[in-house]
Amino acid sequence: MSGHNKWSSIKHKKGANDAKRSKMFSKIIKEITIAVRESGPDPSSNPRLRLSISNAKGCNMPKDNIQRAIHKASDKNASALIETTYEGHGPGGIAIFVESTTDNQQRTISNIRSYFNKHGGSLGTNGSLNFLFDRKGIFIIPQNDLKEDDFILEIIDEGAEDVELEDKFFTITTKMEDFGSMMKKIEQMNIEPENATLQRIPKNTVKLDTETAKKILNLIDIFEDDDDVQEVYHNLEITDELMKGM
Repeated sequence: MSGHNKWSSIKHKKGANDAKRSKMFSKIIKEITIAVRESGPDPSSNPRLRLSISNAKGCNMPKDNIQRAIHKASDKNASALIETTYEGHGPGGIAIFVESTTDNQQRTISNIRSYFNKHGGSLGTNGSLNFLFDRKGIFIIPQNDLKEDDFILEIIDEGAEDVELEDKFFTITTKMEDFGSMMKKIEQMNIEPENATLQRIPKNTVKLDTETAKKILNLIDIFEDDDDVQEVYHNLEITDELMKGM
């Protein structure tokens, strides 16, 4: 579990400090759009929208941008967005699971297949990799004034499976079915999470030689740079040697 949490934290910190910020904004706007079309523009009665707004605040999206996204999503004439998933293997047989939100499925699947083919991988059939991953809730919480031991004990009492503190951020892992109750607990504690999402966590990771592992990370970056891609999951083991090169 800790290996994946480590990768989640790396991606979070990269996104907070480089050009990926605009990509993060784009992803969150799509999340807001889907949420509004599912259950309306009122965050108080729409948990998914409330979560999307919290994530928007966590990556410092301006309030005006959030409101514009909600207003645009309420427009019945706006382009329809569809959530899709793609599964395949990269170099070294690493499993890669891609989640996308798109207004053109043909364009998206064509791009995804091309990325796999050009970088030593192959696109598989949907459902072929589900057994390799568990759905888990992942919360990134800034430590701020929180006392480590007291906070960890309280969160574990609430049902957290794992809590780690690294670089002044707590990473909390929960079962998928406990995601909502953990979100409610965090809100009751008046804590604004930096990020809170349901993720696909590998049941087991695969260790590769450094050269092949870097090819995998490069392929993941290519997927994540695609405007239609929301999240990319994999079962590559993130070693300390790999981290040094990030």
